[in-house]
Amino acid sequence: MTSRLSTLVILGLIPGVLGAQASAPRMPQTPPVAASGFEDYLFPPELVMQHQRILALTAEQRAAITDAVKALQAQVVDFQWQIQDEQLKLAELVSQPRVEETAALSQIDRVLELERQIKRAHLASLIRIKNALTPEQQQQMLPFKQVKYAR
Repeated sequence: MTSRLSTLVILGLIPGVLGAQASAPRMPQTPPVAASGFEDYLFPPELVMQHQRILALTAEQRAAITDAVKALQAQVVDFQWQIQDEQLKLAELVSQPRVEETAALSQIDRVLELERQIKRAHLASLIRIKNALTPEQQQQMLPFKQVKYAR
């Protein structure tokens, strides 16, 4: 009874610990980033598009931002399906009465690598969006970012 309860507790904690969801893929959003400071220099696409008139975005800039978001969405959906599959494999491994430690740790490495790839794709998208903006437009974005994403 105790081992079953322990297994259920561990399985219940895995999605929370991994920070991923086992539900169907959703549209990617800019993930929260650790307070390292670099996020202050990047602009989420929804915030840029919300202020596109004030920024006087050109058609080329809108297209570049749209392309960056579309590319991210395509990547993230694929990664989310892969993560879900890898998490199920991990759950199968740890649900056994005796867990093969090497196999379980190898499996968590696969899950974490996919999560790393998602974060990298998000950062690449934010970089492309920033690079689509002129330095003047980037300066115009700073007050909007501070109001919307104040800590």
